[in-house]
Amino acid sequence: MEYILIIIAAVFVSNIVLNQFLGICPFIGVSSKVSTAFGMTGAVTFVMVIATLVTYIIFQYVLVPFQLEYMRTITFILVIASLVQLVEIILKKISPPLYQALGIFLPLITTNCAVLGVAVLAVQKDFNMLESVVFAAGNALGFGLALITFSGIREYLELKSVPKRMKGVPIAFIVAGLMALAFMGFAGMV
Repeated sequence: MEYILIIIAAVFVSNIVLNQFLGICPFIGVSSKVSTAFGMTGAVTFVMVIATLVTYIIFQYVLVPFQLEYMRTITFILVIASLVQLVEIILKKISPPLYQALGIFLPLITTNCAVLGVAVLAVQKDFNMLESVVFAAGNALGFGLALITFSGIREYLELKSVPKRMKGVPIAFIVAGLMALAFMGFAGMV
């Protein structure tokens, strides 16, 4: 039951993008097409879950025993950068169209603060290893839900009559704000 609560809290109550405002760059940048949003969600999910698992292990079994907790952030960044390179190599070989569609945003996962934020939050919340992985998976689901929903709305708005000065980024920010307000309705649920 505790793991279900962690997932519900991560997806809805404290959504990493809409509540904590981490990962805004890919949220705005990759959300113009649903297909690209699905690809980005997959890449971020993989990196977020694996990075949280690896950083948890490194933190608990290397940094804490040697009293090097202050090295947490730089260590986590190096782990995430390495994992993103791995994802980039795999996508280039397995799915070149998806690799091309993600373009510059795939290397930007390295600096995606949502991935780093989840790894740091898992340590700060003093989760065990399984709770950390569930927390990362829940946050990845929340990231994906927000990104895919947002991209669907943006595709829909492309077909509608939006005032000329509101097209593109201005209407995207308004929709993102409305989505954040909608997700605030889940506050207090868990």
